[in-house]
Amino acid sequence: MRILLAEDDALLASRLQTLLEEAGYVVLHSAEGRAAEALGQIEDIAAAVVDLGLPGLDGLSIIERWRQAGRDFPVLVLTARARWHDKLAGFDAGADDYLTKPFQPEELLLRLRALIRRSAGHASPRLQCGPLLLDVNAGRVELDGELLHLSPQEYRILSYFMHHPNIVISRARLGEHVYEAGFDPDSNTLDVLIGRIRRKLGSDLIHTHRGQGFRLSAQP
Repeated sequence: MRILLAEDDALLASRLQTLLEEAGYVVLHSAEGRAAEALGQIEDIAAAVVDLGLPGLDGLSIIERWRQAGRDFPVLVLTARARWHDKLAGFDAGADDYLTKPFQPEELLLRLRALIRRSAGHASPRLQCGPLLLDVNAGRVELDGELLHLSPQEYRILSYFMHHPNIVISRARLGEHVYEAGFDPDSNTLDVLIGRIRRKLGSDLIHTHRGQGFRLSAQP
């Protein structure tokens, strides 16, 4: 899944990008407020992590513009401001959660995972689809109780399917949440990955809808 990271501290941004990518996310990073706001308006993202003190356009203004435009993906705010009225301003602007610097990177990851699954309608961190079980916090997938060994890209695809079961997902949308910018939806790379996942699942859980995309479902 794609995450927008709007952070101008180069060292922190690098650390967070590495953390998120290792957790299976595709990261779009911007260090400037207006560029971050534009990315949030046009890109298909699962969530955004936004520092309030961005140059060019501050984080509160970015979030307000997204919400005014109807962009409803969850937003996690990062800030050095610890006062309650500053936090309140963030929530009033449309933020969904708040982390005060300094923070533990693992806490950011847990909060972000919770925001993403709740925005997809899942209350529990353990997502189930037939014999498949995804533990979001642990970053592991089980098939009939046995650990499923997946490559990072395979995990990204299956995790996206598990967050959106029984929904036909287009090739372009799926590719955007697995690859960096520039993915060609007409290439056969995605078919190869999905073919590998199907062989590992050993059952007909991923269905092809010709001309539309793919769907994960335990039902035919």
